[in-house]
Amino acid sequence: MLENSVETILSVKNLEVVLNKEKIISNLSFELKQGETLTILGPNGAGKTVLLKTLLGFFPYQGEIKWRADVKIGYVPQRVPFVRDIPLSAEEFFELKTKKKEEIKEILKIIGFGTEILKKNINEISSGQYQRILIAWALLGEPDILLFDEPISGIDISGKETIYQFLDRLKKERGLTIILVTHDLSVVYKFADYVICLNKCPVCQGAPKEVLSPETISQLYGQEVKFYEHYHQH
Repeated sequence: MLENSVETILSVKNLEVVLNKEKIISNLSFELKQGETLTILGPNGAGKTVLLKTLLGFFPYQGEIKWRADVKIGYVPQRVPFVRDIPLSAEEFFELKTKKKEEIKEILKIIGFGTEILKKNINEISSGQYQRILIAWALLGEPDILLFDEPISGIDISGKETIYQFLDRLKKERGLTIILVTHDLSVVYKFADYVICLNKCPVCQGAPKEVLSPETISQLYGQEVKFYEHYHQH
């Protein structure tokens, strides 16, 4: 991870989460420093989304979750189905969170939209546009850290790459710290400073190029998985 002089934004020690008498996460400890990108990698049902929601305070847990004092958190969920099921314009969606029109316009610039998107209904825009609207919503209030659950949902390959590059640009321009749930190994190599391979308990964790191997990936997913080390950018 980053050098010790960089401020720790999140510290997790001996985390355990039990839901409906089932142990979802156990024996998880890690630290995240300001400006890092942490990726959570693992199969379906591994506890990745539960981890994010536990960090946000939605689920009870044992162990320690310690956020930096006064930290501001933005959260982009995997899906918000009700938003696309009702005739709500993008402008009305933003106004559920803030009435500050100038702030909304500024955030739209950051995500590459003009103000014309505000008049469009949420249920009429593309999946890629919807993903950016959710990011913009999370960026309102200038968060220090962005928790992002599965950016690739509902987006084609070209759009998927755009979203990840966009997140990396946001990190650099705004000094954001990012926690990213993903299945995409190539993304882990390109953008992550630290990876946690999670299948209810940590299978491996550390710098991607140091801890990811065909063996650990096979152990994580319980089968052979195509290995993407050649995607790593130096």
